[in-house]
Amino acid sequence: MDERKYTILVVEDDLDVAEMLNAYFRVQGYDVLTVNWGEDAVRSCRANHPDVVILDIRLPDIDGYEVARQLRSNRRTENIPIIFLTEKRSRNDRLQGLELGADDYITKPFDVQELRLRVRNSLRRVSQGSLNNPVTNLPEGSLVEEQLQACLNKHQWALLIVSLKNLEHFRERYGFVASDDVLRAISLMVTNSLRESGSPNDFVGHLGPTELVIVTTDTHADTVKERIDSRLKQSLEYFYPLKDRGTQLGDRQLEVHIGKLSASQGPFADLDDLKTRLLRQR
Repeated sequence: MDERKYTILVVEDDLDVAEMLNAYFRVQGYDVLTVNWGEDAVRSCRANHPDVVILDIRLPDIDGYEVARQLRSNRRTENIPIIFLTEKRSRNDRLQGLELGADDYITKPFDVQELRLRVRNSLRRVSQGSLNNPVTNLPEGSLVEEQLQACLNKHQWALLIVSLKNLEHFRERYGFVASDDVLRAISLMVTNSLRESGSPNDFVGHLGPTELVIVTTDTHADTVKERIDSRLKQSLEYFYPLKDRGTQLGDRQLEVHIGKLSASQGPFADLDDLKTRLLRQR
């Protein structure tokens, strides 16, 4: 990143948390704005255009989802990175945030060092034009959307969505460095599987922080899916420390789900319709 001073908008109705984040990020060299209400967040973004927004979901007026929706629907604010910071932990809450275009989603209680790195990564994505994910170096953002848009003009294609579940629980237990290592390893295994079983023109990139999308042909899709599924299922246990392997973590265990969407399931109204229906396959 360059040497200019970045501005963070903290949207948090817990005054103690807001004050802590204000003090911490100012020490880190950022300019920090804080607001406690959702409507104030929308106004502040339009007036000040911060470089990143740390957004709580539970707010006294409109909730964080509605703040994100309004920011994404306004041309001036649609590209500001949003990091949800919230007590909401359910899968549906997380999916709702990511479907609104949030860059990241961190649950309370949180590690402020991790939050700092997430802010840095979001700023790096913006400075790179949202071309590559800073953890995996795979394409994301506009590059992925271009690939999906191209599918709408073709008759023979298949999409695979590889969704890594419960990474947030893994991160809470073992730290953000270990969780980033997991994401990098899985992206490498997916890429290698695609190289071995796919076709030369296949594509893989990020649809979300823990979701990868593969653009391939319908003739190769099932073979690619089987290879990825086999490779990842054999590997997930080894991401845990030796002392914890075989531990029954129930619904907090790392899991990978692979869904498929093909041209034959169309027609698709537009890119948003295609992405929505793809996300349903997770």
